[in-house]
Amino acid sequence: MALKFAVNNSLSAVTSLPTAIPTGSMTLLQTQTASSSSTIDFTSNIDSTYKAYVFKFIDIHCSTDQKRFRFNLSSDGGSNYNVTKTTTVFETRHHEDDATSGLAYSGRTLSEDLAQSTGFQNLSISQGNGDDESLVGTLTIYNPSDTTFVKHFMADTTWYYNANGSYRWFIAGYGNTTSSINAVQFKMDSGTIDSGDIKLYGIS
Repeated sequence: MALKFAVNNSLSAVTSLPTAIPTGSMTLLQTQTASSSSTIDFTSNIDSTYKAYVFKFIDIHCSTDQKRFRFNLSSDGGSNYNVTKTTTVFETRHHEDDATSGLAYSGRTLSEDLAQSTGFQNLSISQGNGDDESLVGTLTIYNPSDTTFVKHFMADTTWYYNANGSYRWFIAGYGNTTSSINAVQFKMDSGTIDSGDIKLYGIS
């Protein structure tokens, strides 16, 4: 069977797509900019409008060295951030001197995963606070308004490790509740979020 290839001239004439082709898009719902902030709370725009919500972290800078960026979920509009969670974490790492590198599970050894815990889930460890050091990444929460299933989420973050290296974490888990999730809080384990943007998108 001969292969047929599309060229730019033919694609430019397309005015609509068949209904079988998904055309999902990201809609920016909110942006919050940290300024020596103890917490960044999203208490609106998380509802049944979208089936998935994505937070994007852009140059999150901590005020104090060797801190953890973390999050928690709320089912009461932000009055409490204490949803029970079970999670898993693995990491890749590489230091500037090339002496340390690897791929490892970051759960039981570093206590970075959670097992039916209402505590905050870490998105980094030993994050540097140098002037040029920061964290970027994403957190996706799926179908938070559903009242049948638990609330799955996945995160992917990378940051400047305080000992001069690049770390990347892959985090997944679920909020073990059938109640709607309608608020999310971000903070450092101590100190403040000195600067950085967090953007919330809805996925249609």
